[in-house]
Amino acid sequence: MGNRTLVPFGPQHPVLPEPIHLDLVVEDDKVMEAIPSIGFIHRGLEKLVEKREYLDMVYVAERICGICSFIHGLNYCKGVEEIMNIQVPVRAQYLRTIWSELSRVHSHVLWLGLLADAFGFENLFMDTMRIREQVLDIAEDTAGGRVIFGGNKVGGARRDISKERLAQMDREVSGMLAELKRMGDVFMKDYSVLSRLKEVGVLSKQDAYDLGCVGPMARGSGIAQDLRQTKYAAYGDLDFQPITHPDGDCFSRTYVRVHEIYQSIDLIRQAIAKIPDGPVDVKVVGAPNGEVFTRVEQPRGEVVYHIKGNGTRYLERFRVRTPTFANVPALVKMLQGCDLADVPVVVLIIDPCISCTER
Repeated sequence: MGNRTLVPFGPQHPVLPEPIHLDLVVEDDKVMEAIPSIGFIHRGLEKLVEKREYLDMVYVAERICGICSFIHGLNYCKGVEEIMNIQVPVRAQYLRTIWSELSRVHSHVLWLGLLADAFGFENLFMDTMRIREQVLDIAEDTAGGRVIFGGNKVGGARRDISKERLAQMDREVSGMLAELKRMGDVFMKDYSVLSRLKEVGVLSKQDAYDLGCVGPMARGSGIAQDLRQTKYAAYGDLDFQPITHPDGDCFSRTYVRVHEIYQSIDLIRQAIAKIPDGPVDVKVVGAPNGEVFTRVEQPRGEVVYHIKGNGTRYLERFRVRTPTFANVPALVKMLQGCDLADVPVVVLIIDPCISCTER
């Protein structure tokens, strides 16, 4: 046995977009154990239900995570609407679906750029950022915000999208697809990329299941689990299947996210083609009295909300289980036995969001 050294990794590190902290027990250049530490950016957002009215809490929910903000807002509204038996107009459900998939494209493209940066491919990083700008421009023009879209409200959507703008969006996302596939081909075929992803951070299907992986982490180990199949919003009217890859390494999870980008473009186009006319919101009267667990599929995986109301304007309880929190045990497992040089890639492969994990 060689000498073992404790190497602190994070919370500030040149390749980490998030302030995650790991204590790595290293023997030579092999990681023998990884001990995560969390709590650096706890913000107490769940406590704010005691000070913010339930209609205003959607703004707080959207700020649990900037990149996943729209779907956080959707899940919050979905939970309150279930408690209050609010029937959301079908057109609003389609608008939520369109913006959700636009958010997924934005998140995955950003993640691909950060992954490229993690293994030193700066040209590829800049190319992904250029494509991401096109996604943000569409979001800003249709929802009102670039990163935090702000399109959700209890009872529906905050704004409508005209027929002409939907047709323009269809043309825009169709035009983006060729660029996205060109970018995706680099991740799927370039030798230097594959050398950093293939057979690195391997997680078997059984381990992924036992450790409770969600999202691309689970699907990258061959588990066909996707909360969109529960048919919330307008997903019940759209045709898609979960994208999986059996190898369970970093390349598998990259494969899943790249192909989910293509799938999201297809879902946006399907929704645009099928969206019905009608109102985009309903008047909300009263206050929530009851509790609910509600789940949706974030870009990073399943997010769970527990919402409890007591008939007043202020919720009694608001708890969130985010996908990064669910995937941290798998991260610890993948780091055991990997090379120290591969740690940034393995950490980035779960697409960590520490701000939403700690809230």
